[in-house]
Amino acid sequence: MKSYNLTHLKELESEAIYVIREVAAQFENPALLFSGGKDSIIVAHLARKAFYPAKLPFPLVHIDTGHNFPETIDFRDKYVEKIGAELIVGSVQESIDEGKVVEEKGYNASRNGLQTVTLLDTIEKHKFDVAMGGARRDEEKARAKERFFSHRDEFGQWEPKNQRPELWNIFNGNKNFGEHFRVFPISNWTEMDVWQYILHENIELPMLYFAHEREIFMRDNVIMAKCDFIPQKETEQTENRVVRFRTIGDMTCTGAVDSDAGTLEAIIEEVSATRVTERGTRADDKRSEAAMEDRKKQGYF
Repeated sequence: MKSYNLTHLKELESEAIYVIREVAAQFENPALLFSGGKDSIIVAHLARKAFYPAKLPFPLVHIDTGHNFPETIDFRDKYVEKIGAELIVGSVQESIDEGKVVEEKGYNASRNGLQTVTLLDTIEKHKFDVAMGGARRDEEKARAKERFFSHRDEFGQWEPKNQRPELWNIFNGNKNFGEHFRVFPISNWTEMDVWQYILHENIELPMLYFAHEREIFMRDNVIMAKCDFIPQKETEQTENRVVRFRTIGDMTCTGAVDSDAGTLEAIIEEVSATRVTERGTRADDKRSEAAMEDRKKQGYF
């Protein structure tokens, strides 16, 4: 195993555990948003450290679009069973069936944006006053505006110009009735920090993150996984290619990258050399210049 200078990871780990414990101290009914992706896996790992040897004192919440990678769902279920956590699943399909959201049509249709309604309904149904997530400030420019404690109003909306100062890591979780918070314990981590920590802690991940052969097709210079959820155009030919995924969200908006990185060490080397951002293959971020910020203002993750 290649040796890395990991002293900064201990500081990031301590900071994140401190934030998670602050959540447990300040709020009555927390939840941890868990997608089965590497960032949410790390937050769950840190939470387990924060409260060891006790079990997690809050449930994991997954907002399932119904168009997730099967490998992600399989990993989610095995992981929850392994750590003995409670899992709550909010279903976008149920939101569609109940007429709360309208499914998009056409070649570029995606359920990713529909998750907002399902997420807010799930928070309301279970009366969560805070939901922790794995978002990081380096992911996307709208993410960079977030505090650790992100206040949401009674409609679940986020106002980037109305955030509270967090001097000396003093967090203000005060809220009015009906409001809630989103908290991001690994805000200060980078993609490289995440991968080095995964290697250092030997954290298990879905195989999607590692190079594997898969049926794919090209759309607007993005490598898309062939699946039943994405209608292909006649000009989009299927082929087998060795790829991996840097993010593993909804299949309809998540692109792959050509890669032969089959180990954590190889992924770290690849990430250190890439000039494409982690979310550079996410179609949902390209719908407009402010796509992520618009979704977050509406209550997105």
